[in-house]
Amino acid sequence: MRYEGNIYRPPSEAHSLILQVTIGCAHNACTFCSMFKDKEFRIRKISDVLEDLDSARQGYGRVDKIFLADGDALVLKNADLLAILDHIAKLFPECRRVGIYASPQDVLRKTPEELKELYTRGLGIAYMGVESGSAAILKAIKKGVTPEQMIEAGRKLEASGIQASVTFISGIGGRVSWKEHAVESGRIISAMEPSYVGLLTLMASRGTELELDIRSGKFQVLSPEEVLEETFELVSNIHVTKNCVFRSNHASNYLSLAGDLPKDQDRLLAQIKKAMNNLGMLKDERFRAL
Repeated sequence: MRYEGNIYRPPSEAHSLILQVTIGCAHNACTFCSMFKDKEFRIRKISDVLEDLDSARQGYGRVDKIFLADGDALVLKNADLLAILDHIAKLFPECRRVGIYASPQDVLRKTPEELKELYTRGLGIAYMGVESGSAAILKAIKKGVTPEQMIEAGRKLEASGIQASVTFISGIGGRVSWKEHAVESGRIISAMEPSYVGLLTLMASRGTELELDIRSGKFQVLSPEEVLEETFELVSNIHVTKNCVFRSNHASNYLSLAGDLPKDQDRLLAQIKKAMNNLGMLKDERFRAL
């Protein structure tokens, strides 16, 4: 396998074969993100990607999952993605799922028929960073889309058969907008009804626009207690009608939460309340990480 620069993947793809389809991220403007700042975006030659799959087949035994990196491999035209998926199916018949990072912009550019075609050829899950349901916060962090476009993208994925795994960031609105972030994020999850929701907690990477705002005092970071209050409000405002796997057990989180919504909503809220009354349950700052 040939990799360029640092490679990132979702936590649930820890045991997947990582296939680098793009270099960097086409959007690459989010104020909180430093993942691809050292790369100039480009799409790899499809022939090189297929050669990497050939090499991987020779070097690996059983491969259950494959993840298409970098930041938004869904930006590829469908013909190229289908060529990659077909080669995976040919070389790795045991592979049970192919995953991909997908920006909402990429999803919206695809027709329903194109997404369905990707699903029928093996694309099973798409990871989309929503970050917040607040229009003002999305604008401030330069996501480039509105909450309604986020909802449309998530529902479009789910309608095609591709599971949407969406992430939100606790504290991304700071002390000024924590409640708006919580309420609107609950609203957008309810409207989107994704298969998976992941909740991370803000950790500003050095040199990002957000980190500079924190150092200047323009942005005020939530305390662990305030993060709990925001999380309680967010979970309280989720009203889904189909099963949604909820996880807040990332290395950045102060409190680990895991359950299925709506079934486990009351238990999750009780767990947060318990932690609010016993801060000793929270992860020490020294052990948090991205």
